[in-house]
Amino acid sequence: MNEQIRAREVRLVGPEGEQVGIVPLERALQLAADVDLDLVEVAPMARPPVCKLMDFGKFKYESALKAREARRNQQQTVIKEMKLRPKIDPHDYETKKGHVVRFLKAGDKVKVTIMFRGREQSRPELGYRLLRRLESEISDLGYVEAAPKQDGRNMIMVLAPHRATKAAAAAATAARVGPGREPRDGVAEAPPTAEVEPAGNTGE
Repeated sequence: MNEQIRAREVRLVGPEGEQVGIVPLERALQLAADVDLDLVEVAPMARPPVCKLMDFGKFKYESALKAREARRNQQQTVIKEMKLRPKIDPHDYETKKGHVVRFLKAGDKVKVTIMFRGREQSRPELGYRLLRRLESEISDLGYVEAAPKQDGRNMIMVLAPHRATKAAAAAATAARVGPGREPRDGVAEAPPTAEVEPAGNTGE
């Protein structure tokens, strides 16, 4: 920038983006001084390098505002996990479905895992029917992003919130954060296992 530029001549761009042409560096610096602007290299690897007349302080400030707004609008995808057994009892099923509903309302994806044990592995249709039941019962909040698929002793399905559900979750988060504040930058939630069944409770 300015006197730090080492090229003998530069391709100069005016403050409104107009092309001035190739001029000696001294001439470009003088033009910058005449209009009280900075001479900034925007393409230093070009031959000759491209420089633009601008208010560098204002440029940095506006760039920081845009970056902050982009971070604020960015929705980090978090994948929760819910584990069920193919013969889960009705009460446990309703409890775990409630967790899935809560995750979707928060704008998170949910990985639903059906765990087969012993002879249950010969009855994959039990897990498939359970997943399809769950899909139909949460259809107002989310949809199946990844269809049920057998993975060893488990069957896995991924649910994702509808766009309207995610928008509502984002609005709720913004309301909690409040004006003039934003979530901590660069802090993402690691994909957790939402439900760990207590020892001795198989969910059957």
